[in-house]
Amino acid sequence: MKTNILKLAKNIHFIGIGGIGISAIARMFILEGKNVSGSDTSETKAVDELKKLGAKIIIGHSASNIPKNADLVIYTIAINKENPEYKEAVKRNIKIITYPESLKEVSKDKFTIAVSGTHGKTTTTAMIAKIMVEAGLDPTVIVGSFLKDQKSNFIVGKSKYLVVEACEFRKSFLNIEPSIAVVTNIDNDHLDFYKDIADIQKAFGEFLEKIPKNGYVVCNPEDKTVCPVLKKSKGKIVDSKEFFDNKLVLKVPGDHNKTNAFMALAVSHLVGIDKKKAKKSLEDFSGTWRRFEYKGETKNGAIVYDDYGHHPTEIKATLKGAREMFPEQKIMVVFQPHLYSRTKILLNDFAKAFKDANSVLLAPIYAGRESYDKSISSEILAGKIEGGKAQTFKNFELIEKYLKENLRKGEILILLGAGDIYTIGDELVNY
Repeated sequence: MKTNILKLAKNIHFIGIGGIGISAIARMFILEGKNVSGSDTSETKAVDELKKLGAKIIIGHSASNIPKNADLVIYTIAINKENPEYKEAVKRNIKIITYPESLKEVSKDKFTIAVSGTHGKTTTTAMIAKIMVEAGLDPTVIVGSFLKDQKSNFIVGKSKYLVVEACEFRKSFLNIEPSIAVVTNIDNDHLDFYKDIADIQKAFGEFLEKIPKNGYVVCNPEDKTVCPVLKKSKGKIVDSKEFFDNKLVLKVPGDHNKTNAFMALAVSHLVGIDKKKAKKSLEDFSGTWRRFEYKGETKNGAIVYDDYGHHPTEIKATLKGAREMFPEQKIMVVFQPHLYSRTKILLNDFAKAFKDANSVLLAPIYAGRESYDKSISSEILAGKIEGGKAQTFKNFELIEKYLKENLRKGEILILLGAGDIYTIGDELVNY
């Protein structure tokens, strides 16, 4: 690959442009004055934002979607090689790279701070970005959500710093060359790709091997799943617990967010930011899009939040934080399971994840990149959820109808899932 391939390209086509990470690269190209086109299977917030900036995006995949003058195609690793646009790019001998490979090109000349971990990496990345921006370090930022201040998942920076969310899905984070790596935690996810937790740890070990001797790993070295992978790193281990501050008061709830904040404080220390300034930035941090995001109130006065949580650990943490905020109110959850494989493999963990909810409404499983699997369903999950407090619905319309009829003033509604479940919140708040 030519080291300046991203600079040379003038007309770039994206397959799967609506992904929250890949859309940040598309936004970067648009801001550089390049011609951007793309396709995806559905309309998303990222797609809408890119269209506003001038990107030409088509819903649905077809060989004809690739412009005649395209000189680079970037694709999400969630697609397979049978995708018609991928095959067309090969046929026309257009240069093709993955989204993670494009990140490698962006990061190679930067002092890269890569935030990894099964849970919390988006929030931690956003916290670090906010601290560095407000401290005047002018970083470039690529994050897996929309930052509230910038209303974007990409910040153009002119300094040497790049802050990037590093995802372990299909080992994509191995394309990044970090100077500082953050490991928030390691859990059993993406088991449609990894064999087990040991296989996931092996990938994180490979990631940490990329840290140079003068680099750093920010983590909790006492975490039983993180500890074994640290021996792979040549960099210095920085214990985030040393940055614990019981006087730090956050706007975002939950112990998990305090843990994220201590990771962010550790990074800010490593890049020379005054602790008082860093703390002030964190105390003003109000979250990101779809991370326990306050949506508003329904016509009946119920309070609506939306969260991307789609793994049992994330759901438990989100609901625990919600219960701390609202100890007396009734909490109703609408959950859209994400992927047949994840729901099936972690079924028993999901069944125990809704302890802090009073009732659970289940939408059909969001298939995403997977084919239909009749051996698992939301009905099966509902039967496993403890307390008999779960019920299933065939579609979003029926869920919306139920909520409009049953939600009461002061009750809390939390929408959970990595698919398109957030649209229900939009509908209810605008109702």
